Amino acid sequence: MKVLITGTSRGIGRAICEKFLKEGHSVIGFDLLPCDIGDKNYCHEIVDISKNLPDIDGVEILINNAGVQNSKDIDVNLKGTIAVTEKYAFSDKIKSVLFIASASATSGSEFPEYAASKGGVVAYMKNVALRIAKYGATANSLSPGGVLTESNDRVINDKKLWEKIMSLTLLPKWATVGEIADWAYFMTVVNKSMTAQDVLVDNGEIAKAEFVW
Repeated sequence: MKVLITGTSRGIGRAICEKFLKEGHSVIGFDLLPCDIGDKNYCHEIVDISKNLPDIDGVEILINNAGVQNSKDIDVNLKGTIAVTEKYAFSDKIKSVLFIASASATSGSEFPEYAASKGGVVAYMKNVALRIAKYGATANSLSPGGVLTESNDRVINDKKLWEKIMSLTLLPKWATVGEIADWAYFMTVVNKSMTAQDVLVDNGEIAKAEFVW
């Protein structure tokens, strides 16, 4: 299938991209940064999703992964995601749309703008599910808790903070990017009946309800 993924240069987005390529799909990746994925079925586009979007026809799976944690939270995480979805999702080719949100959308933890942007993504996902059903397509969001990525190295490498986080997490670990990629693949390719749902993958982080990082 023809898959469009935003934020593919590193972390979760790159892992999702590599998963789909491994399974034989054609992938188009959007990112502000270049990407060294050399697969013949991968096409990389340097794109700022909060600004201009290229014309692409026939997207079958759309995965909105691009996100930031800075002053542009709302512009990229929410407004950019909406722009990408409105441009590429609503056609008779579409099979599934997935939004990578965050456990913060449920807990309200982390930076105010970030939590608000991800909460908005989950609400928007439900709006998309209502409108995309006429194509027989699903729309869901995947909300990870802590994930082992380079962007979280500051937290992971702080021994005292890490020990406290683990003591407050029911399953004392964080997800790998490969695990999140497997969830993304299941929710868009294997899944045919679940729609308008937010799936929380946080190792029980929210269950103890004391956010420390």
